[in-house]
Order: sequence, then C-alpha cells, then structure tokens
Amino acid sequence: MLPQEIIRKKRDGGELSADEIAFVGRGIHDGSLSEGQVAAFAMAVFFRGMTTAERVALTLALMRSGAQLEWKSLALPGPVVDKHSSGGVGDKVSLMLAPIVAACGLFVPMISGRGLGHTGGTLDKLSAISGYETQPDIATFRKVVRAVGCAIIGQTDDLAPADRRLYATRDVTATVESIPLITSSILSKKVAEGLDGLVMDVKCGSGAFCDTEEMARDLANSLVAVANQAGLPTIALITDMDRVLGRNVGNALEVVETVEYLKGEGTRDPRLHEVTMTLAGEMIALGGLAPSAAAGRARAEAALEDGRAAQVFARMVAALGGPDDFLEHSARYLPQAPVRRPCTAKRSGHVVGMNTRDVGIAVVALGGGRSHADDAIDASVGLSDVIDVGAPVRAGSPLCIVHAASDSDADTAIDMVRRAIRIGDAAPGDRPVVLERIAP
Repeated sequence: MLPQEIIRKKRDGGELSADEIAFVGRGIHDGSLSEGQVAAFAMAVFFRGMTTAERVALTLALMRSGAQLEWKSLALPGPVVDKHSSGGVGDKVSLMLAPIVAACGLFVPMISGRGLGHTGGTLDKLSAISGYETQPDIATFRKVVRAVGCAIIGQTDDLAPADRRLYATRDVTATVESIPLITSSILSKKVAEGLDGLVMDVKCGSGAFCDTEEMARDLANSLVAVANQAGLPTIALITDMDRVLGRNVGNALEVVETVEYLKGEGTRDPRLHEVTMTLAGEMIALGGLAPSAAAGRARAEAALEDGRAAQVFARMVAALGGPDDFLEHSARYLPQAPVRRPCTAKRSGHVVGMNTRDVGIAVVALGGGRSHADDAIDASVGLSDVIDVGAPVRAGSPLCIVHAASDSDADTAIDMVRRAIRIGDAAPGDRPVVLERIAP
C-alpha cells in the first residue's frame, strides 16, 4: 500500500477499508508515515469524515500500537468498569465517583489526563495531594486496583502510543475538532484498558469542548456506536457545562470539595451530586451489579452515606503514596494560596448565566492551568464558593472567593470573573444537569 493513495482516497470522499486504516495506524506508530502524511490524513478525515466502520477500524489500529491491559489473571471478584469525561470547569466527579462505585463492588482502573486550556485535569487535582504518585508502573497500578477497588493515575506511554503522535499532529494542524478523530483518540486508550464496561460523560455548554447540544449528541452517539462495535459495552450521558460544576474551581480547592462531599461535611452541591449519582448508577448497572441504573444509584447513595466511599478514597490515596491520614487532616497536605479575596457583585439582582469557559480561563490566569502542555501550575490557586446560576445577589456580596499568589493576580481574576458572571433582574428558568442518555 502507498500512504499517498490512501490519503487521496479519503481526500476524495472514499471509504477506507480496515486494512488501509490498519496500515495508516502502523505507519503513524513506526514512523513510516511522514509528518506531512500524518497531517494530510488528519486533514482529509477532518473534511470528509468517517463512517462508523472506519472509526472502529481507526480506534483498533491506534489501540494495537501499544500494550493492552488484562484483568482476568487477577481473578477480580467484580467487573472492571471505567468512566470518562470530555472535560469541564469544576469537574471533580472522577475523584468522587471512582471510590463510590468501588465501594459497591466495581473495580475502576481510571487513567486520566492533565488539564489543558480552560478545563481542569483530574491528574492535576490528585497531584495537589502531598506524596500522591500519579505515574506508577503498571504492576503497582494493577496491585492498587486489586487491593482498593480503584486507582486514578496518569496516561502511560504504553497505551495507544500512535494516538499520541496523531494527536500532536492534530494539535498543530487545526484538526483537533473532528468527531471521528476525537472518538478514536478517546476509545483507543479505553479499549486498551481491558474494561468490561465504560460510561461516558459528554459535557455540553459554554465551559465544554462541545458548546452546543447538537455537537455533544453527535460525539456521544459516535462514542457509543464505535465502542460497542469495538467490543466495549458503553453508554453516554450528555450533561450541562453552562455553569461551574460544584462550588470550587482549582486543583487543591477541588480536592477540598471532594473530601467534604465524601465525608458529608456541609451541603453537597445538588448539580454535582446529581451528575455523580447518575453516572454511578449507570456504571453499577452496566457492570451487572444492579438490575437498573436506578437500583445502582440507590446502592451508590448508600455507599456514600455510610462512609464506605470515603474510606475507599482514603485507601487509594495512601496506596499511591499519599498520607495515611489524608481524610482526617487533608488541610495539612494541600497547598494553600497566600491571598484570598472576595470577588463582589457590582449590582443586585439574580445570576442569569455565566461564560463558564471564561471562569476557567480566570483560573488559568491565576496560574492554576496550562496554556501549553509543558507549563507548570500552581495547585493552590483558584476560586471557591462560586455562586450558582439563579441565585439572588446583592451589590457588594461575594460571587466567589479568589485564591491567588499575589494581590495583582487576584485583581486580574476578579475582573475576569465579574465579566463572566451575568447578573439580571429576573431569575432564569431551571435547566436539568443531565440532559440526555445515549445507549446502543
């Protein structure tokens, strides 16, 4: 086969065979396709799209470029199920969800990424915990999953290495926003994890990659169709990201909210709780440990309320190098910003909406996120007690608390947050946080 002829075929709108796509996958991995050819292939797919069969073939080709995990040799007494989110602002659901469902009998080998742009990364949040090892070897990863029930770690070099090269090329050739390429990128790693089931959380709104419901639905349908045809039972939820999820945004601050949520300290944010419990119910049902998602949710609620989920979280942190007493004394082990200032409202009324992406960018400006993949971050900075859409507000009352490294950084973030949060006279209508369920 000739790479240029395969590229030409896709450029002209043809459907590639599984063998042709496997050839491309091998060429991306072993370097026999040049950078120009990889870029041309990505651009052809960007403009011409892919059928479901092509997406399945690309997913499997990328997956086969690296290692594939297996769990049968550990004789786990329960199913192996994972969850993946398309990312958002204040989305700390994975930190809560993995221990909740592990307390119900699932085994969750969660491989997560770092944040880039306005969305936070699960790995950055866990990295805020003193001693937590986000990049253990595979043997340690498997050992912790077996002993604790869940482990959240970073992406390894062994899983789908061809996807890393393809993504790096997409990143510099304006071909990131392609649903076939997004689908194969996400699922190549998930299929390689050796899962029994996967639940996808596809975010939708101003703080999400998919800013419209139509795009979120297209991505969710693609993920569900391709994953199931690739042999991985999968369902997807479309959830709202038109406002911050939870009360805190920023790495250490989101860990604080996670600990409070798991321990039942204070009032749990209702939207965050709804997303977490709905995903938990779906995971437990998909794993066959409950006859329905509703029954799975009831099991998850019980594990949260009786403290089992909090204990699993504590054991996971300790098993991956964190403190043994993290749950009891988390403030000792999390960095705290030296400057805390309220961001106050300029007028009275109701919060009618927010540009959630701009809220995330304010945290990046504080140093809590990355503009480039190799940027260092300050885990201590961010926003706490962010006001919710629909809440009444008085002039001079806080919209949030800014945690910053300096007064000048706080001033900048306060201006950005004020512009991002819209205040009007009348409260807006309520919008559900779980918008749609996509099943095969």
